[in-house]
Amino acid sequence: MPDVLLGLDIGTNATKGVLFDLAGTELVQAEQSYPLATPQPGWVEQDPEQVWQAVISVIQQIVSQVGSEHQIVALALAAQSGSVIPTGADGTPVYPMITWLDTRAEALVKQWQAAGLEATVRTLSGWQLHPGLPLPIIAWLRQFKPDLFAKTKRFLSILDFLNYRLTGIFCTDLSTGAEMQLVDISMAQWSPQLCDMVGITPDHLARLQPAGTIVGHVTATVSQLTGLSSQTQVVNGGHDQCCTALAMGMTDPGKLMLATGTAWVITGVVESPSTSAIPPTMNLNFHVAPQRWTVSQYLGGFGASVEWCLNQCWQSAPPNPSLPRTELYALFNDALSRSQAGCNGLLFLPLGGSLQTPGGTAQGGFVGLRLDHTRIDLSRAIVEGAAFEVRWALETIQQAGLPVEELWVAGGATRSPVWSQILADVSGLPISLTHYAQWPALGAAVLAGTGIGVFDTLAEGIARFQKPPRQIVPHETQSKMYREIFARYQAISRKLCF
Repeated sequence: MPDVLLGLDIGTNATKGVLFDLAGTELVQAEQSYPLATPQPGWVEQDPEQVWQAVISVIQQIVSQVGSEHQIVALALAAQSGSVIPTGADGTPVYPMITWLDTRAEALVKQWQAAGLEATVRTLSGWQLHPGLPLPIIAWLRQFKPDLFAKTKRFLSILDFLNYRLTGIFCTDLSTGAEMQLVDISMAQWSPQLCDMVGITPDHLARLQPAGTIVGHVTATVSQLTGLSSQTQVVNGGHDQCCTALAMGMTDPGKLMLATGTAWVITGVVESPSTSAIPPTMNLNFHVAPQRWTVSQYLGGFGASVEWCLNQCWQSAPPNPSLPRTELYALFNDALSRSQAGCNGLLFLPLGGSLQTPGGTAQGGFVGLRLDHTRIDLSRAIVEGAAFEVRWALETIQQAGLPVEELWVAGGATRSPVWSQILADVSGLPISLTHYAQWPALGAAVLAGTGIGVFDTLAEGIARFQKPPRQIVPHETQSKMYREIFARYQAISRKLCF
């Protein structure tokens, strides 16, 4: 019975599981989606129990597909980060998971910024203040839901929560813990000062453990629910963006990665944890690779904007919930192939505002909308707006003296050759991408294999699982036109910064 590795990608909208043999060949995969809830304007929550049930369902599907032909010896998780679950001491949620898309703490963040606290937070944690991250969210709960805050005994990320459900052990990794904005980036441990700032202690948080180390075996309950062997080991995974970077071989400076899921994030690698050596718009985090750190910037929830466009512009009336998402994406991509660069003068600004203009409004939308604009124009404008934010971030990185040798793209944007070409034309850079879509799960599987010792080194695991890229080159004429549109985009974004 051959040994195999399971990588689980715990995303904002779905959990995906991918099973690999030890040579890096994908064997089977499964997926289960779950919804976001918006109970009030600006609030974006999720039921962690639905995520857990999705994980169970995905594992069940994979086990049923391979039967007794393979032995799943280890699994690891690549998880969305920046969301927080208030729980009791036993890990039972006492409130929905507040996701990284949530903006309820925006006013509190602005108060902290006005008080000059952002510099302290970034120096300690490596992260800029952002209303959706756990540091301000926990402070918001303390201020506006004191009864809930008082009965919360643990504040967990989804990685901590799922590691516990799988093994009975509260454990997270540094890359995930750091995005809670509660880790001291220089000391690699929970920061008493940051915890005290929001009224908690490190005892409210899971144990920090390096990515790629064994958490424990799956529990008897999990084994019974899923069909996994009770000897299956859970290896500590990490931040989904960091797992993707690992899978792409990004363990040294020079390469940049653009992840285009629900969240769009640009990520690079550095060799020391120094916030003074990176652009002020970027965050510093731990890599899942040892003795490496990532620099990244969250650009916006552009994947959520595309989902909005699919539902509002490309659904039938009334909406057909049984219509496969693949059909909606096919309609969207066909529209892009028939669209004109520049969208007939229409611009789209991120719904959370441009993050290249710190302190600006957390609102966005279409600018220059006319009666003659079509849903095709609206669709392309969303894609071009995302590309303009990428270009803006790349310019900032280059101005800070960090190398930009290669830009890899992973996620939803790779589904469309038009979308990828727009990214190349707007950025002016060659784009490296593959048709492979399961990068976070692949990176998690590499960590799982390294953790249990089937690979002697992390580099060996990466080499076995390597996927060759395809390069898209910018079109000179389009790039020249986009330079002019980009200047207009920047000017409008700055004017809306209030």
